[in-house]
Amino acid sequence: MRWLPSMTAFRGPGVWWWRWRRNPLRRRSDALEAWIVLAVWAATVTGGVLAGTAAAHTVERGLARERAEWRPVVALLAEDAPRAAGAGPVWADVRWRGEDGAFHLGQARVAAGSSTGTAVTVWSDRDGFLVTQPPTASAAHVRAAMVGLMMGAGAAAVPILGGRIARDGLERRRMAQWDAAWARFGSTWGRKTG
Repeated sequence: MRWLPSMTAFRGPGVWWWRWRRNPLRRRSDALEAWIVLAVWAATVTGGVLAGTAAAHTVERGLARERAEWRPVVALLAEDAPRAAGAGPVWADVRWRGEDGAFHLGQARVAAGSSTGTAVTVWSDRDGFLVTQPPTASAAHVRAAMVGLMMGAGAAAVPILGGRIARDGLERRRMAQWDAAWARFGSTWGRKTG
């Protein structure tokens, strides 16, 4: 394996930064592309982190508010629950007294075959509407982290896509310049001089 040259033999010591150095072979489009890549990566990292963090904090605050405001309430079945073929829960009408003292009527999942007047626990918001049970603090943290990751990835994809479009435009422009150069100088190759 000694006969294989190292990768630095192909690249050279400063090849990674060639677009930033003064070089007679460097085109203006190469320098522009280097700035585009730098800007895209900076926008990707900062935009993704900021959007993900903001989304996670927003979801976490909303779920914490739900845990603080939503309360379990004892409700009574307003009708006999239907009997289901399986042993799973079914939907039935329930009644409960809200914080304002008024009776409310809604539907909740109860055990199949339960009789009228059976007590069930439901969750209610401040206005007396039925809601789902809020997630625990640890489940809310996981949910907020997942939403933050998805939002961060989505926000990071925007500058990457924009940079890819800009770089494709530069590449098309370079290829058009190559075509023009070949058309101009390619016809002189077959002639003999002198």
